[in-house]
Amino acid sequence: MTTGDGWTTAVRERLAPGRLLPLGTAADGAWLAERAAREALGRAVTGVRDAVPGALRIGAAGAAGDPGPFPVPPGGLPAGPLRIEAEFAAVAGGRSLPETAEEVRVLLLAAARGLGLAVTEVDLRVTDLLEEAPAPEPAPPAPGRTSPATDDPVALAVLRTPGVAAVTDALGPPVHRTPEAVRVECAVTSDRPVVETARAARGAAAAAAPEGAAVTVVVTEVR
Repeated sequence: MTTGDGWTTAVRERLAPGRLLPLGTAADGAWLAERAAREALGRAVTGVRDAVPGALRIGAAGAAGDPGPFPVPPGGLPAGPLRIEAEFAAVAGGRSLPETAEEVRVLLLAAARGLGLAVTEVDLRVTDLLEEAPAPEPAPPAPGRTSPATDDPVALAVLRTPGVAAVTDALGPPVHRTPEAVRVECAVTSDRPVVETARAARGAAAAAAPEGAAVTVVVTEVR
């Protein structure tokens, strides 16, 4: 694979939102795109000595979760415990594997809970033993982040929420409406707890939405 092919693949993966993970509790009516969660978790373990992070997935742990009072968005998981499945390569001759794995596990748990994800399990798999840590690869170009223009009152209310960086259209229009429900999609900043921003954004959206509508928020990016 050429460097250009690698960047193309990396950008495609970064643009695909993946499944939607429940933020907070069922009462919060908020979800986080798995892509955004993977990026945040990957950053958390990048500096672990003698470990080279690999693939990472987040899914439900055990039985089906609680959908709560809000409609679960397409591709979303209902609120409930989550499990991280992560791979990493270890540098031979460094720290013991259990010590390295434990640091990776602790950092992943802390980062996930910091985002507002109810992670209860972390499954790790060592995929390779390396003679030395590889040289860092060049980062792929960042995908475009042009915010869609909108005059929707729900979107405008969400944009006024502290911590909201933009409305987004990764899953469709920034505001998706049905006769009974309203779903708004947005990007948030990393300087505030993601789940708290999502709660505030949902409250702002609910105040601007038709009375009685079930309002939910999907966070697709953490900037």
